[in-house]
Amino acid sequence: MPEYPNRQFLDFERPIKELYEQIDQTKKLAEKNSKVDYSSTIRQLYDTIADKRKEITERLTPWQRVQLSRHPDRPYTMKYIEKMCTNFVELHGDRNVRDDKAMIGGFAQINGETVMIIGQQKGTNTKMRQMRNFGMANPEGYRKALRLMRLAEKFDKPVIALIDTPGAFPGLEAEERGQGEAIARNIYEMIRLKVPIIVVIIGEGASGGALGIGVGDRVFMLENSWYTVISPENCSTILWRSWEKKEIAAEQLRLTGTDMKSFGLVDDIIPEPLGGAHWDYNEASSILRSYLIPVIRELKQIDPQDRINQRIEKFGKMGFWEELPE
Repeated sequence: MPEYPNRQFLDFERPIKELYEQIDQTKKLAEKNSKVDYSSTIRQLYDTIADKRKEITERLTPWQRVQLSRHPDRPYTMKYIEKMCTNFVELHGDRNVRDDKAMIGGFAQINGETVMIIGQQKGTNTKMRQMRNFGMANPEGYRKALRLMRLAEKFDKPVIALIDTPGAFPGLEAEERGQGEAIARNIYEMIRLKVPIIVVIIGEGASGGALGIGVGDRVFMLENSWYTVISPENCSTILWRSWEKKEIAAEQLRLTGTDMKSFGLVDDIIPEPLGGAHWDYNEASSILRSYLIPVIRELKQIDPQDRINQRIEKFGKMGFWEELPE
């Protein structure tokens, strides 16, 4: 992970940035004055940083969690694959239009278990973000994902879907090529896929862009991810004609993992390193892997038809409503 000053800090992480600046100044003093031992001071500052990370994590607002889910240093799908998996073989193309760089996938091994892992990739710098279309997949991206899931079914391998997208690409050309149909087709086919499916929202989980690979036997959310039909900014724009109410929108949308679990829309919340996954890629990946392995083993013990029936029942009873008397 990058150390200060290369690390980027959000507004509410400013106290941590100031502590890093103090460490930097102390190290410079140590270089100038070798007769004085500053090691205990530096060690104490690092301990204070750990305490501050814990303090910030414990009192995050929904909007701050949204900000953390978009943190520029946050690990994306490829980083989790790199840290969690071995023998990853990326597969390309939907066999129809082209290869969508916003959607990646391929066979990999997790602790010796072969899986098909699929997810959105945003890109780590300006050039890569443009190439990856900021993680917003076109119809061919969802059709590629479906092709890979069917390939996994053919070879009887579990599917792991990592969701991190601000939404499906809303461009005219995407709609002309059937964006809505592609997402709907994926939902329909994933419901009846014969192999285990585990879904994890690792960052942003927005709208149909997330649902296009979001149907699974188990659905998890990382601690600082969000999952809802619309982003807080767009919600604010629609309701108040301004982005300035985005914090209120984030609160009202009930988009955090705690909210989603209370609604029965996700099965569990996966913890992150103190302060967020961007602080320690290895720990974040290790935690996620430790959740995936037992779930894969558990789901593989269930008869495929029983698994499909449970999946249908799971998603069929989501949501709630009230009927008013006539």
